[in-house]
Amino acid sequence: MTDITSERRQFLKHLAVLTAAGAGAAWAKDFEVSRWPAGQRAPSLQAADLDGKTWRLADLRGRAVLLNFWASWCPPCRAEMPSLQDMAAIYGPDKIVVLAINFKESRATAARFAQASALSLPVLLDPAGDMARQWGARIFPTTVLIDATGQPRQRVQGEVEWTGQAAEQLIAPLLMR
Repeated sequence: MTDITSERRQFLKHLAVLTAAGAGAAWAKDFEVSRWPAGQRAPSLQAADLDGKTWRLADLRGRAVLLNFWASWCPPCRAEMPSLQDMAAIYGPDKIVVLAINFKESRATAARFAQASALSLPVLLDPAGDMARQWGARIFPTTVLIDATGQPRQRVQGEVEWTGQAAEQLIAPLLMR
């Protein structure tokens, strides 16, 4: 698991206080979940990450996959990235893979963000926005949840605390084979 900064630790303390006070439901309203359209197949996915490695959805069968469409100019995208990384570390790469797909930014911009935020998730580039369009990402962040058989199940629009209970309820069904 990644080292948690003092700023993040302070944020988590505040979140715990709000949740304990019954304000946790307000957090859940920051995102919207919709089912993947019945009968609609997964678009193909083949893209290189910042290190030049090519990622293909077909190669990830047997593991749940989260495609997170984000941009560095998007405050909710930046805010949720640490919890995505923490969630990926909690489940481990044998159960779940999170691909952070950068929307229409240069390699240099995406790399600067990844380095500055100590992001260890694979960052794929979508310079023309074609992948985002194919996967229905029109709001940022958008995360597509894909089960271990390679079938998209849900699209989540907006910021999620990926280590929280609401996210666990989204992820658990993806892991069933």
